[in-house]
Amino acid sequence: MHTENINGKTLEHWDVNDLEAALKAHSVVLIDVRTPQEYMFEHIHGALLAPMAGFDPDCMPPQGDRQIVLHCGSGMRSRKVAEAYLAAGHDRIAHLDGGFAAWKTAAKPYTSTDPATGALRRMGG
Repeated sequence: MHTENINGKTLEHWDVNDLEAALKAHSVVLIDVRTPQEYMFEHIHGALLAPMAGFDPDCMPPQGDRQIVLHCGSGMRSRKVAEAYLAAGHDRIAHLDGGFAAWKTAAKPYTSTDPATGALRRMGG
């Protein structure tokens, strides 16, 4: 992980190993900012959906003891949402560098929908 200072606030850039460890430790709230269609097709197990198109920083869960980590397909949308979150007056947020594409490339586990049956299936990891 590395951090970036944006107007005195902290944007954390996590890699897939950082996120995987935090998910196993139950120390994060993972929020997927992709579209509902993208999420339904495949997503990281346990991720909540808050699409970028309707993002409202005031509706985010409190950070408390669990860090919020945003992710999208490539890291572009999650960075934009993270910047909006910080601009809304919050002090710290994290996002997954490389997004879901990096997660899949690293063969980390995720949930996919079988197009033939509509059933959910575990992939990777």
